[in-house]
Amino acid sequence: MKAIDASALLKFILREEGWRDVAEHLEEGTASIDLVIKESINAVLRRTWRGQQSLEEASTMLGVLRELYPKAIKVEDEDEYLEEATLIASNQKITIYDALYIALAKRRGIPLLTSDQRQAEAAEKEGVNTIKV
Repeated sequence: MKAIDASALLKFILREEGWRDVAEHLEEGTASIDLVIKESINAVLRRTWRGQQSLEEASTMLGVLRELYPKAIKVEDEDEYLEEATLIASNQKITIYDALYIALAKRRGIPLLTSDQRQAEAAEKEGVNTIKV
């Protein structure tokens, strides 16, 4: 089991370079906070608004997301991690959003799957193993 953040999940959904690596982790099972769903939907919508993909492509991507949750991603309530995430955000000078994923991984004692270099560095400083994809 690994924690997965939105940057890694989007790599899979958007079929960006390295998406197959993310797929392997998803097959093994991952955990995340409910924010991952909102962030992923927002990123897909932004790509549509910018003309980077059609509405049909966006619909397909959102369908992929629906299939992943809750089968391959066990989603937890982010509110359960707010206190710890606030401390992490303050100590590491990162957003509360990134800190929430780190807090999940830290509390559960599992690695964090991410493609965000700054978040990976902050996680390592917090004693969380990271897997960069």
